[in-house]
Amino acid sequence: MKMKLVHIATGILAGFSGLAQAQSFVTLYGTMDSGILYQSTAAASFARTAPNLGYVFRYKDGGIYASNWGMKGSEDLGGGYHVNIKLQGSFDSGTGRSQLSDTPGAVAMFNQFATLGVSGPFGTIDAGRQIVPMIYAMYETDVRGAQYFGSILTAWLGMNQAAGWPGTSTNGPIGALYDSNAIVYQSPKFYGASIALEYAPGGVAGQPQGGTRESAVLKYSNYGLNLAAAYYNGHDANPFPATYPATPAAPATGLNNNRFYYLGAMYTFHDFSVSGSYSNGKNPANSNHVDFELWSAGLGYRFTPTFKVTSGFYYLKDKNNSSNHSSEVAVGAEYNLSKRTLAYAQVGYVDNNGTMNQTIVYGQPVAPGRSTTAAMVGMRHSF
Repeated sequence: MKMKLVHIATGILAGFSGLAQAQSFVTLYGTMDSGILYQSTAAASFARTAPNLGYVFRYKDGGIYASNWGMKGSEDLGGGYHVNIKLQGSFDSGTGRSQLSDTPGAVAMFNQFATLGVSGPFGTIDAGRQIVPMIYAMYETDVRGAQYFGSILTAWLGMNQAAGWPGTSTNGPIGALYDSNAIVYQSPKFYGASIALEYAPGGVAGQPQGGTRESAVLKYSNYGLNLAAAYYNGHDANPFPATYPATPAAPATGLNNNRFYYLGAMYTFHDFSVSGSYSNGKNPANSNHVDFELWSAGLGYRFTPTFKVTSGFYYLKDKNNSSNHSSEVAVGAEYNLSKRTLAYAQVGYVDNNGTMNQTIVYGQPVAPGRSTTAAMVGMRHSF
């Protein structure tokens, strides 16, 4: 009888232990993505006066997406409600250096995510630094998947470069990839439709709109069709001059100077995928100098469950100066060596005219007005 009670007690304790593990957990994870890049022309910076320095052959982090590592956790509160945390930062796999933050030249350990949030039947609310909802909308409506090589992401970054973004921080003048101090609500799907809303208070004393950001995204995903509409608006965007910290940043005044609209669609039928989008980015306070349009089209085919080829075309133009325009085309092949390891090869070409300096691969500048060809082979491994 005594032995039987011991077995019962042991079983109860094991059950409680399993319940505790199910209620709260923390996961460590990461990705390494690197390869060899050749580019026929190159510049030292994204400045619109940067000269062409000739071809470059280098080790490059991030052919698909940046290398990163992080941790995420969740506690089950019961009734379908959870408290969630996420910390994630990108790093250069060639040097081990953490990547850029909002402040020019300054790196941050968790420059991609540092969020605390709640989820439940109502959806999710996350607060802190995070990837903004418009980027997910672009990713889901681009055959190239908003990759770091020749995609809607690099084309949108080209729009930022044309607007004067020096590339020394993650705070761009048109739209945003990351926002700090952001509060984001993501709704559940309702017959394939969902919304995401963002607000980031600026925290400027005496100036309610100083440094604020707000955005909204409407998405639909069903029957192989993805549709997305995004709106982003910012005040005092990219306030740091290229010469910061030697030249101090202008004080936040609440100036509305960052606006971005995006409409995109992607349809997948069996193994074929086709996508298209239109976007506009401008500085509402100075639209006579910063007003750009971007059109994209993509086509992809999955030959086997482990092998696919994707292609994309991206046309960027300056609405204030017709001589400033650029066209980019990119083709990539990806092969899954395993569930966690992906090998890839990519090639791209960009035809820049006027002062346009649209890049092919994120992080490798192109001189303004220069046509450029790039090719990269690499590997991506998740752990």
